Amino acid sequence: MAPYHFSVTVHEEFESAVARTKQALAANGFGIVSEIDLAATLRERLGVEHDPYLILGACNPEFARIAIRHAPAIGVLLPCNVVLRSSEGDGVVVDFMDPAATLQLVNDPHVQEIAEDVRSRLEMTRDDLATSRRVA
Repeated sequence: MAPYHFSVTVHEEFESAVARTKQALAANGFGIVSEIDLAATLRERLGVEHDPYLILGACNPEFARIAIRHAPAIGVLLPCNVVLRSSEGDGVVVDFMDPAATLQLVNDPHVQEIAEDVRSRLEMTRDDLATSRRVA
């Protein structure tokens, strides 16, 4: 595990992995506030083909509200990015930003407490993906 993220690999089609990831995030209290198709952007802007690479901006509004109350500029570190990318073979890697690592930049114990809660929910999302069935 890298110090700034944690991951799971799921063995299914990319679109199915995206749907399951969104469902698992929602089940753990996150909404998607942004979606960046980096492969499409590279194709459109640079004429470069790239394997599927999608960045989801996941946010739990209540945690964001509390964090902003304690550190108003924290929005520069939000939302929590979740990346889906093709892996060698038949897998899709789902990478989760580790908010506890990232939010260490903010020197506020309240923010650290929130970051730990958010990390725990993202870890539950990862675990849900690792153990749940594919979306039909």
